[in-house]
Amino acid sequence: MNVSEAVERRVSIRAFKPDTPPAAVVREILERADRAPSGGNLQPWRVYALAGAALAELKARVAANPFGEEPEYNVYPPELWDPFRARRFQNGEDLYATIPIPREDKPARLRQLARNGELFGAPVGLFFCLDRKLGPPQWSDVGMYMQTVMLLATERGLDTCAQEYWARYPKTVAETLNLPDDHMLFSGMALGWRDETAPINTLRSARDPFEVWAEMKGFEA
Repeated sequence: MNVSEAVERRVSIRAFKPDTPPAAVVREILERADRAPSGGNLQPWRVYALAGAALAELKARVAANPFGEEPEYNVYPPELWDPFRARRFQNGEDLYATIPIPREDKPARLRQLARNGELFGAPVGLFFCLDRKLGPPQWSDVGMYMQTVMLLATERGLDTCAQEYWARYPKTVAETLNLPDDHMLFSGMALGWRDETAPINTLRSARDPFEVWAEMKGFEA
């Protein structure tokens, strides 16, 4: 599988098989991903991989607190504006249409949202943290590391779902991971093999045409 194929195959999976990937494979993916770009070579990422009893403990703690905690950052800006608001709205509509859950069925939508806390049944949970004194450039470095993890996982036949949902549980995750006080959780990620039979995994989110978000100048035809 080449890089282009991995980029094309990678999608956010929201229903996983229970089989756990070998620890050696998970470690290899995380270790190889450290070649991701890092400004000044700060390598700001701190990564935790949970499976088995350790992951079950975290899931149980989240299930006992369905309303979450005070997040350390906003995943989306308050009062999101167009075109971003419209894109997010449409993505939600497309997602729930695969299940299907109508917009007026609020309890069912909340139950689906809570599936994030179960990592959608994934057998491995990855948690990406960084020193809280670092700034936006280092946050972007962590994001590039995560993308590299997702592409390497795809190359190995595995699937992922990046989840900033976990920003809702900063204290619970920090306590479970024994995270140093000077570090904060940025994002989680579900890792495993997709359930090919799950309708929700048929979603492939839409992308705007190239001309909407890019310009090319100074090139010869």
